[in-house]
Amino acid sequence: MGELIYTAIQSLDGYIADEQGDFEWAAPGEEVHAFVNELTRPLGTHLYGRRMYEVLSVWERPDELPGMTEAMRDFADIWKAADKVVYSRTLDAVSTERTRLEREFDPEAVRALKESSERDLAIGGHHLAASAFRAGLVDELQLFIAPAIVGGGTPSLPSGVRLDVELVEERRFDGGMAYLRYRTG
Repeated sequence: MGELIYTAIQSLDGYIADEQGDFEWAAPGEEVHAFVNELTRPLGTHLYGRRMYEVLSVWERPDELPGMTEAMRDFADIWKAADKVVYSRTLDAVSTERTRLEREFDPEAVRALKESSERDLAIGGHHLAASAFRAGLVDELQLFIAPAIVGGGTPSLPSGVRLDVELVEERRFDGGMAYLRYRTG
């Protein structure tokens, strides 16, 4: 049975994007990117909301990205090899391989996907992750805390959800980024 893992890079004050939708302040350095790769490599399926999918779909064409590093190339290979499910009512079609489009988030379908999966699954995107948290589907949180306070924007974690968690791993990186991994109860 696979577990559902929520991973986010957030500001110190808890936002994944600022009030203008910018997240440049969260760009991982090479050390953090390589660490993210090792966390992502064993995952089988990624569940995305439309916006997160659109942001990450650039990894399908990594040669178009400026400043390509070894860790970035590795991430592109990992991302392209993974199965992806995009939840959107507005997206006409997906533009990447190994990707299917779902119009509605169905907690029971995700629960069945977890139960039938031999590998862990990832979930990304504020609204989609909030639905998974509310449905009690998230087994683990992997939070990268960027050394920035942005003052508002898109919150990393949903409001109105109460969840006891246990800190099981932490790590600090050069440049001030911190990693915290929590298990849900």
